[in-house]
Amino acid sequence: MADKPDAASDQKRGNAGELHQQAGGGHPPLTTNQGIPISDNQNSLRATPRGPTLLEDFILREKITHFDHERIPERIVHARGSAAHGFFELTASLAQYTTAKVLTEVGKKTPVFCRFSTVAGGAGSVDTPRDVRGFAVKFYTVEGNWDIVGNNIPVFFIQDALKFPDLIHSVKMEPDRGFPQAASAHDTFWDFISLMPESMHTVMWAMSDRTIPRSLRMIEGFGVNTFRLLDAEGKSTFVKFHWRPKLGLQSTVWDEAVKLAGADPDFHRRDLYEAIDAGDCPEWEFAVQLFSEEDAAKLPFDHLDPTKLIPEELIPLKVIGRMVLDRNPDNFFAETEQVAFCPSNIVPGIDFSNDPLLQGRLFSYLDTQLSRLGSPNFHQIPVNAPKCPFHNLQRDGHMQMGVPKGRVNYEPSSLQADSPRETASGFKSFAQPADDGKKGRIRAESFADHYSQARLFYRSQSDIEQAHMAAALVFELSKVQTEAVRERVVGHLVNIDPALAKRVADGMGMAQLPPAPAPAAPVTDMQPSPALQLIGKMKPILNGRVVGILVDDGSDGAAVESLRKAVEQAGAKVKIVAPKVGGAKLADGKPLAADGQLAGTPSIVFDAVALVLSDEAGKRLAKEAAAVDWVRDAFGHLKAIAADAGAQAVLHAAGVQADPGVLQAGNASGFVEAAKTRQWAREPKLRKLP
Repeated sequence: MADKPDAASDQKRGNAGELHQQAGGGHPPLTTNQGIPISDNQNSLRATPRGPTLLEDFILREKITHFDHERIPERIVHARGSAAHGFFELTASLAQYTTAKVLTEVGKKTPVFCRFSTVAGGAGSVDTPRDVRGFAVKFYTVEGNWDIVGNNIPVFFIQDALKFPDLIHSVKMEPDRGFPQAASAHDTFWDFISLMPESMHTVMWAMSDRTIPRSLRMIEGFGVNTFRLLDAEGKSTFVKFHWRPKLGLQSTVWDEAVKLAGADPDFHRRDLYEAIDAGDCPEWEFAVQLFSEEDAAKLPFDHLDPTKLIPEELIPLKVIGRMVLDRNPDNFFAETEQVAFCPSNIVPGIDFSNDPLLQGRLFSYLDTQLSRLGSPNFHQIPVNAPKCPFHNLQRDGHMQMGVPKGRVNYEPSSLQADSPRETASGFKSFAQPADDGKKGRIRAESFADHYSQARLFYRSQSDIEQAHMAAALVFELSKVQTEAVRERVVGHLVNIDPALAKRVADGMGMAQLPPAPAPAAPVTDMQPSPALQLIGKMKPILNGRVVGILVDDGSDGAAVESLRKAVEQAGAKVKIVAPKVGGAKLADGKPLAADGQLAGTPSIVFDAVALVLSDEAGKRLAKEAAAVDWVRDAFGHLKAIAADAGAQAVLHAAGVQADPGVLQAGNASGFVEAAKTRQWAREPKLRKLP
């Protein structure tokens, strides 16, 4: 290693030289990508001190060239994502139905990598728009990688993959103006939807609170498509895959989601990262719906239609395992960005169905990875590589990482004793009998009912959720400039539920309901399914939540500590907020550190809030907009509020009215109970919903 530069050398290197430490004391030497040690990372090579930079500076050229090529094409959909490592543990064997070891070896823990994402926005968009969330899991099984590439809703907008480019083109930014970003509230999306009756079921889900989740840790996951399980004799059983969060479902309210986008664009990403970093590892139950060909024939819809779901009341869920996410990625780009999910990645004992959307996905995902990651060798990237041995005769290609040995790169061969061969226990496709139908571009008649399940979903919701769906439709359609599009959508709503159509029409000021289009198949009334509710799946717990406590100089330390203890015992985190980031000096003179500064830590980032203030601080903060908004938003977003006597001035300034969710700070146990749910009874008093 070179001697430490003297002062004259530092001056030549620039001011950075004074602060720069040589490699040593545990720091490895800085090198080029070829391992050549670098002595000066501050200055380019010049002919003279004020002369031109020399082309021979290979260090400069390598560094700039690599920087120029750092970005790869972002995903066309699901571009903005967050991910984590973890494991899947099987708790109940499916050996009766499949040979897949990952589903038959009880107690075995299989490494997984799980990525959550929004659909419509780009990689630089925000976390909290109204949007479907992707839910993709890569299992690194002993028989190869298995990917379940799904969403947080169980149905999709289209029945045939041929329409996927049209769907995404319509929901993305409009091509002539480049906006809106990460939003479906615009003409092109609703124009497409209004002309595609098959989309109406998924639209109902998209307009529900499912698409404005409180946390990625509190969403369900669905494989969407129907798959097959195959036993040792090749017998097939249909299967649908479900993930159910241990923390239960939680959503935001719309005003909260909008404000979160501005206050913390990375709210979901930060929430997931911080929870895992703190050891609060999110967990999901893994469940399946299993049914035979005979069971499928009895269903009042076609299970191969991806715009349909199978209500749990018809085919119950069987919980067979759990997934725990316990480690954040070491590098976002290397793992979260470069991970390549493909529904075609399956293992022996699992197979595909004839779902036409799935059939298109089997091609599209692989094709996308080839384009985005730039090489057929993308499977060699560490996050994509199987953790079991893999051998084949594929060779070469851009960015080949392996060094295959031997002279044989073909099969059959006889020149190399250890060349890979096919195996009788390898993957086998289901021997499905051929249909009697004729080849042609035609949609099955069993796919013709576009409204019955949309009606089922809407009528299964609670009154509160129905009101939110109506409000979401009014908001979205109010952004649509083309009157004919608005009318067509409301016409579809008439077929789903006339009362819903009227609520939406009244909300937009329509003089009368537009005519409903003639359904392609009779609309039927299915038995409501409470399992489709979100509020019904909220758990009365505080686990995984965060409570904010606002303090200032003179606050009662004992009251703060009592609230903190009660909240933490209930399983939630506490964050202290103060007008100054340095915290506050309590009434007893002791300092209390703050986790956030008032103006930069709005109440929208918390699940419930408390205020512990002296009389003087309360009067002062009652004139401070940030404090008033802190309380007003918490009240408007239906959160529990605890406040001591000094904080009453702030509550009064914010227009907070007494209700069961507004409690005295001394009632810590009552506050904890109220914080476990939203104060839904408060909402009709605050805002008029359609």
